[in-house]
Amino acid sequence: MKKILLTLVALTFAGCMFAQNAKLPENVTIKTLDGQSVQSSVIQNDGKPMIISFWATWCKPCNRELNAIKEVYEEWQEETGVKLIAVSIDDARSASRVKPHVDGNSWEYEVYIDQNQDFKRAMNVVNVPHTFIVDGEGNIVWQHTSYVDGSEEEMIEIVKGLLKEEK
Repeated sequence: MKKILLTLVALTFAGCMFAQNAKLPENVTIKTLDGQSVQSSVIQNDGKPMIISFWATWCKPCNRELNAIKEVYEEWQEETGVKLIAVSIDDARSASRVKPHVDGNSWEYEVYIDQNQDFKRAMNVVNVPHTFIVDGEGNIVWQHTSYVDGSEEEMIEIVKGLLKEEK
């Protein structure tokens, strides 16, 4: 019984990790840090990979992940051209804290606020942090939830692998 349960868990995990052929939703309204409404179709990187991280100001693992990536982000951009998009799921009560939080952490990421959590639902995000890697054509190629110190290294290796596949 344990083997069957472990196999089911492993298959479920593998299915979640590699959601091949799923695309980013394009017509979901999100907000910029200055409060302007935009469609999720603005999330692009000129044919290069993207990392999309759903987070919240109150989420300690989210902040640890985004701060860990901050330390290597400039190097990642130079090496791969990857762009990190941080999507806050803070609701109307805490959305006003997002911009000061981003500024206070000196995050150079493109940040959006999904105050109504429509984009979160469209991406099937249940818990944060929930991070996706998207290839240059907008296909979701990898995703994971939670954060463990060092998991950002796995992310950049996947991005590098995508670039090798494109060549």
